[in-house]
Amino acid sequence: MFMDDLVVIGLYRHGVTTDNEKKAFSGWTNSLLSETGKKELERLRNGIPSYEKIIASDLQRCVDTAAFFWRDTSIDTWPEFREMNFGFLEGKTHKELEHVEEYKTWLQDPFSSPLPGGETYEQFGRRVMAGWNRWLELLAQLNLKRTAIITHGGVIRHLLTAVAPEKKGFWEWKVENGRGYELTGSLSALRRGERCISLRAVPSTEKSNG
Repeated sequence: MFMDDLVVIGLYRHGVTTDNEKKAFSGWTNSLLSETGKKELERLRNGIPSYEKIIASDLQRCVDTAAFFWRDTSIDTWPEFREMNFGFLEGKTHKELEHVEEYKTWLQDPFSSPLPGGETYEQFGRRVMAGWNRWLELLAQLNLKRTAIITHGGVIRHLLTAVAPEKKGFWEWKVENGRGYELTGSLSALRRGERCISLRAVPSTEKSNG
């Protein structure tokens, strides 16, 4: 691996939203940042690194988070990096759903059970990885070394299970609002589907992982 092939890609979760505070399912629902979420992003902003290019999920909570962290920076939106579409669960809480049979079935096996009106986990994963591969191609075309994606908890967990240096299950990854991870790896290796070589939590006050 040559040093000039190394890239750094930041994966950040959006700030706390009104739906997060209600503990409601919020996949494709365009939930907005809460006042608490905005204050937390302001507090974190000075510890956020800079990047050559930044993209975000096209949902408003990600676009607004990017605007808090990198003011006066152009942000492109990529719908491939949306959260999973939760279908009939959208906007509802566990308490509202706990007696619904389709919900109970899904809870028993969320990675295989279909969601009426939503995506299966397989469909979600294919979409995210298609976006990831398209992003890697763009990095190669534009010779970009430091970039960031502002997205959602499920998207980040899925990507980490696929490309982090340490193999962990989906739910083993801790992904807090307004925080994330920086992946460092060989761009050519990542394009071949290999894992990155190192991972650190961001902002930099967080403990390093791998």
